[in-house]
Amino acid sequence: MIKKTVYSLLFLVCVNLSFSQSIEDIINQVSNANLQLSVAELSGEQATLINGTSQTIVSRVQSNNDLTADYIEERLSALPNLTVAVQEFNTVGKNIIATQLGQTNPDNIYIVCAHYDSVTTFCADDNATGVSAVLEIARLLSNQCIDNTIVYALWDEEEIGLLGANYYAQQAADETNGNTRDNILGVINVDMIGYDGDAPGTEGDNEFDIDVRNIANSVGIKDDIITILNTYTFDLNVIVVNPGTTASDHSRFWNQNYSAILVGESWETNDQTPDYHTSNDRAEDIDFQYMTELTKLVAGYIATKAGLIAVDNTITQTASNLSSNDTSASYQWYNCDTNLAISGATNQTFVPTASGNYAVAVSNGSCTEQSICTAFSVLSTEEFSNIEVNVFPNPVISILKINNFTEKELKITVNDISGKIINTLMSKKEHIEINLEKESLGIYFVNIASKTKLSTFKIIKE
Repeated sequence: MIKKTVYSLLFLVCVNLSFSQSIEDIINQVSNANLQLSVAELSGEQATLINGTSQTIVSRVQSNNDLTADYIEERLSALPNLTVAVQEFNTVGKNIIATQLGQTNPDNIYIVCAHYDSVTTFCADDNATGVSAVLEIARLLSNQCIDNTIVYALWDEEEIGLLGANYYAQQAADETNGNTRDNILGVINVDMIGYDGDAPGTEGDNEFDIDVRNIANSVGIKDDIITILNTYTFDLNVIVVNPGTTASDHSRFWNQNYSAILVGESWETNDQTPDYHTSNDRAEDIDFQYMTELTKLVAGYIATKAGLIAVDNTITQTASNLSSNDTSASYQWYNCDTNLAISGATNQTFVPTASGNYAVAVSNGSCTEQSICTAFSVLSTEEFSNIEVNVFPNPVISILKINNFTEKELKITVNDISGKIINTLMSKKEHIEINLEKESLGIYFVNIASKTKLSTFKIIKE
């Protein structure tokens, strides 16, 4: 059966029962689709929204990459619990630094970083891949309460002498004029993680390098990364390079006797992109599954070292309300469709008065975490008839089609089986299409609502 009854009734038996997140949860939530989109936007192969308008990043060369800096700053600034700063270190160079303070040990700092400048156009692998990985890790961890501080750093002017990272490392180590040396416990530099010599998406060796030297506790970081690799499930094979290369940003932290490593594709086995430092370095040559695995590995390490504080940011949903599963906190409910706090909605249980997507921010002392957005529909007594709305094909492979014969504006929301929002749109068009090509195989729910009617369709993606 395709068509369900009222959407709210679905959740009488399908309730969000997940709990506060574990390291494995963080690893599993790394999104291949997000990484593909970010690489396409950063390499200029796809337009994106920057400063409120659709623009294309046509260059990341250090003399002309202000638009890239704006892109990175905007995306980090949109995330919770981050303080974002632009660190100008010469007349044109600027690092983008986002800090997520630890609740228990704020002076204990872990840095995950990548350089965003390039030597020519496109340069998808070098280093749109690294930047995309850092942004994805920030997306996942910024919603978490953590013991130790994470710094998400995007360096400028790596390609002309590692200048951005060098400036930051020198400032961090400066003990003159009463300054205190920053307690940086680990630096993970992510530089070129998108090329594996096997055809993209096929089985292969999936080797990657960890470049390390016997400086401070750098070897200990390498050991911890390998422990993460062996503790959870990854399709990766590690090559340890010691002494590792000094030709990327991590080496500037070695110069200041900080612990640091480089994670990247395997130059040690000559399995690096053949289009290095050319405009032929394009997104179409990236093995995104391989890149996703490396992003998961780094995310697992950073989450482990940050120390996740056990706050329950999940929601239970019934036909009539949403309720936070944390019973001893303060609460603020949000409308995800407007990204605004809902005035007066500060109780553990929230009763929506209109259909939409909602989340709750749970605060426990100085620690605040926000739930995922959850779709909720107010009970409706009338559904669309088959001559008003129909959804096809089912099963669907890529393009889902919706016929709207109502001549009214419809709100369409697509959720996966867990309730996570996959797509949402408003449309008055008679024929509507939704691209599900990049979504995982499985069951999805398409919720279609007007001001007076509501129907939910169960769709299978093959």
